[in-house]
This record gives sequence, C-alpha cells and structure tokens, in this order.
Amino acid sequence: MPTKLSLRDFSIAITLVVLCGIFATLSPQFLGARNLSLLLTELSITATLALGMMLIILTGNIDLSVGSGVGLLGGVASVLVFQHDWPAPVALGTALVAGLLIWLIMGAIIVRERVPSFIITLGGLLVFKGLFWLVIQNSTVPVVQGGQTNLYSLLTTYYLPPAWGFLLAGLLVIALVISSLRARRARLSYGFAVESGPALYVRLLVTAQFIFLITLVTSQFRGIPLPALILGVVACAVYILTTHTPFGRYLYAIGGNEEAAAVSGIPVKAVLIGSFGIMGVIVAITGFMQTAYSGASTSTVGDLMELDAIAACVIGGVALKGGRGSVMGVIFGALLMAVLLNGMTLLAVSPEFKFIARGLVLSLAVWMDVKMAR
Repeated sequence: MPTKLSLRDFSIAITLVVLCGIFATLSPQFLGARNLSLLLTELSITATLALGMMLIILTGNIDLSVGSGVGLLGGVASVLVFQHDWPAPVALGTALVAGLLIWLIMGAIIVRERVPSFIITLGGLLVFKGLFWLVIQNSTVPVVQGGQTNLYSLLTTYYLPPAWGFLLAGLLVIALVISSLRARRARLSYGFAVESGPALYVRLLVTAQFIFLITLVTSQFRGIPLPALILGVVACAVYILTTHTPFGRYLYAIGGNEEAAAVSGIPVKAVLIGSFGIMGVIVAITGFMQTAYSGASTSTVGDLMELDAIAACVIGGVALKGGRGSVMGVIFGALLMAVLLNGMTLLAVSPEFKFIARGLVLSLAVWMDVKMAR
C-alpha cells in the first residue's frame, strides 16, 4: 500500500529554497562555484558528525561531548604529526583508535552504571575541552608546514577531477536506482507500505538531478572536495547499518521502547555501547576534517559543533525520544544549518547574531519535534 506524503516531507526543501533565495539576492556570490564548493565542504563536516549523532539519538540518548571531542582528536593528530614527526597515517590512526576507546568507555559507564547520557557527556564536554587545551598547550598547531602538503592537509585541499566526478555521479545514480527498486520490491513482498510509483520516480529524478548539479557546479571550481567523498562513504555505511542490519533495527527498537526491546531478546547494553563506539570513530573523522579545514588546531576548533549536529538531526526528522530518523533527513538538516551559517558569513553577520540564529533554529526544531509527536 502506498504511503502518503506529509508537510514534513516538504518543509525542509521549502525552507532551503527560501534561504538560498534570500542569500542569493543579498549576496550574489552565494551561488558562485567557489562558495558552493566551500559550502559542500562545510556541509560534509557537519553532516558527518550529525550522522554519528543520529545513531545516539535513535536510542533515546544524547551526546554533548562531540564538539570538544572533535577538537581533542584533531589536536592529538596535529601534535603527533607536526610536533613529534609521526607519519600522518599513523597519527590519524592513533587518534581514531583513541576516539573509539574513549567513547566505548563513556558508553559502558552510561549503560552499566545507569548514569544519564546527558550528565556523562556533559562531563565529557568539559574534560575533553581541558585535555584539548593541554594537548596543544593553548597554542596554534598548523596542519601545513613549509608550504608542503601531507595526508592531513589533503583532507580539505584535495579535489576529485571533474571527469572522475561525473563518472562517480553516474555510478551513484545507478546504484541509487537499483537499491531503491530492490527495497521497494522487498517491502511489497512483505506487505509493507511503500511510496507510489510516480512518487518514487519523481524522488529518484530529483535526486539524480541534484547529484549531477552538485557535480557540475563543483567542476566549475576544482572538482568534488574530498570531504564530500568522505561524507558519502559515512552516509552509505550508516544507511546500510540502520536499514539492512540487525544492529540498526535494534537501535530503532531500543529508542521505541527499551524495556520491550530487552524482553524480546535484544542485547540492549551491547547495542548502546556499540553506538557510542561508532560515534567515537565518527568524531575522530570529523575532527580531522574540521582541523584541516580550519588550517590549524586552535582552542576554538569544534566549538558548538555538538549543537549543530543535534539541530541537523532534529530538523531532519530524528525524534529526540528515539526510534525515528533517516540518513537522508539528517543530511538535509545539516544542509539547512550549513546554508544558514555560510550565508550569514557572506553577509558579514556579527558572531553574536550568528549565535542567536543558531539558537533560534535549534529551539524551533525541538519545538517542531515535540509538536509533531503529539
């Protein structure tokens, strides 16, 4: 049986069109190839972190420490590479493992000691921020020295050549069509609700046009930025995890009703700890990209990124109580946040008004989530 579309399905798209129209009118360079390429990089960083946050929120938990973790793990890798002369792959791998272990420990404390995730991660926010400042010694650690690039700096300076970009876009569209059709047939075979044929056609057509439009625009500058490719890999991994694995189904079940999930035999504790471990890996990846994009590891890297990630999730339809959310929704929520911040930067909006705008967007998103849940 086909599913009906609601206002929620169009609200983000309408808001994005309005925002882009306003910023393009007030600042014509907003639609320039260079700015849109930078916007794609900013989106990739925010959306990558938001996808990890989605895994936590799906279970009904929250993680307030990710912003400080972004700064800490990016700073650890920077210090190892540029102050202790470690090979970049080894340093990045070390920081990645550190992120996994730290978040596994936090998850274990939350689950086994029955401490609210809000409290533990709030403590982590403060602890990680302090450790971050100690690691970089309250100084600036550049990610480029002597004008030479390395694996770390390439994270935000490498662009996929246009020809390869169009080839990748074509393969992505083909894979999207095949996976969508297979998923629809599978749901029909089990008698589940599916979107109508015309709606599926329109969605795939619009998505394909959007993918090729992004590729065309970025090809006018330097090509597809590496962070966009990283986001694509993370998004595919999270999508497969949440929709095609028992672990993903367990996340939704725990968020829907943890007691019922435990009674039905779901290993609730292991799943919750595992979700925090995945979050740690994603925090490390985001830390590398954000630090490289900033050009240096400074004491402000990662500030308030946890709020942007939470806002992107809620705007994208992830329920704060858990049990509901999708990868595509989170990406569009992150896009709205990235467009808002990028546009305000082009208009030279003062930092205080940026804070006000971000706070209002987050508050409005939470209010809408509560309103829609009633």
